[in-house]
Order: sequence, then C-alpha cells, then structure tokens
Amino acid sequence: MQVLYEDNHIIAVNKAPGEIVQGDKTGDKPLSEILKEYIKVKYNKPGEVFLGVPHRLDRPTSGVVLFARTSKALTRLNEMFKDHEAMHKTYWAIVQGEPKLPDARLENWLVRNEAQNKSYIAKQGAKEAKQAILTYKTLAKGEHYTLLEVELLTGRHHQIRCQLAAIGCPIKGDLKYGAKRSNPDGSISLHARQITFIHPVRKEEITITAPVPDDSLFAKF
Repeated sequence: MQVLYEDNHIIAVNKAPGEIVQGDKTGDKPLSEILKEYIKVKYNKPGEVFLGVPHRLDRPTSGVVLFARTSKALTRLNEMFKDHEAMHKTYWAIVQGEPKLPDARLENWLVRNEAQNKSYIAKQGAKEAKQAILTYKTLAKGEHYTLLEVELLTGRHHQIRCQLAAIGCPIKGDLKYGAKRSNPDGSISLHARQITFIHPVRKEEITITAPVPDDSLFAKF
C-alpha cells in the first residue's frame, strides 16, 4: 500500500490493480481495512478507527483513492464528489488503436445493467438513462495503443470504459468492453492519475498525483 497524502482529516493512497476499496462478496481484504490497521498502529489509536469511504475505483483500475479520517471530512467530501467542479479528477487510459480526433468531448446517455455489472450507450430519454460527459486528449501514440488523458465531468458507472469503447477505443485489457485480450495480471490500463480539490477542513487547494503502475507500456509512454 502506497500512501500519497495524509493529515488529521484525510488520507489518500495509490490503489494497485486488483485491490478492492471496500469489502465485497469475494471476502478479500479491502483497502479500507488495511488503512484502518495502518492508522491504528502508526498513531497508537485505542479502540475502533474511523475511516470514511467517499468514493471508489473499479477493482481492475489503479490510482488515487481518497478516504476520510473524520466524520466532518466525510460529510464534506461526499458533497464534493457529487459536484465535479469541486472535485477535479484526471485519468490516464491506454486504449486500443487511435481515436479519430486527438482530443474531444464525449456526451452520451448510459444505462447500467446491474446483473451484468456493465453500462451501455442509450438514447436520451431511455428509461433510467443518465447523462455522461468527459473530455479526452492524446498524450502519446504507439504502434497499437494510444495514451489518453481523460477529465470526468460526470461520474457514471464504468463511464470512461463505456464511452471510450463506444468510439472504437476500448481500454487495454478491458474484455468486458471489447478489448482484444486481457492483461496478464487481470487489470485494465486505466489509472486515476490525479485529483484536485479544496481541503474539506483547512479550505486550501490540494492536488494528489499517483505514480503509474509498474507496467512496461505505461513506462514506454
């Protein structure tokens, strides 16, 4: 576990591909529990350690995950994550092929299929469809893959994965959304690179950046 930032109110870590943020049906130990143990030992805390989870990343993705160490911080972070102007999130994605435009704004309507744990592009006005908006720009190009920087303007289920696949550029390793082959470790090449926000208590701007995974293609780009 790599801690990127911590103070009395918040703590941020660089999630590795395959780690889960909160407990699920797999029974695997989540980051939230690992962090509680870390805080308990480091600060010699008696009793139960408080740790709030204001947002999550999909299991196969990597990057910045922010946690709250106080209830005050959790309440304020929950509100900030609902407002994408208050919580600025930047992702790096390695995609198959190359988008037709080097940079663009994508606007779609997405419907989530709970049973499949997958989102689909839908028509505006479709039942339970939610608007999804992101922008991307090309950072680097290779023979078979392209590195994109993605800014999220909404926060929908599998939004980046679904919208990039819809323009013919599925994320490397993302079999669920049309990638040709899986990554050896079961990850997808989507990394929550950076998060910028106003500290929920101190009211100063903070930017937290996560180093990319130990991956040959990320290293090449």
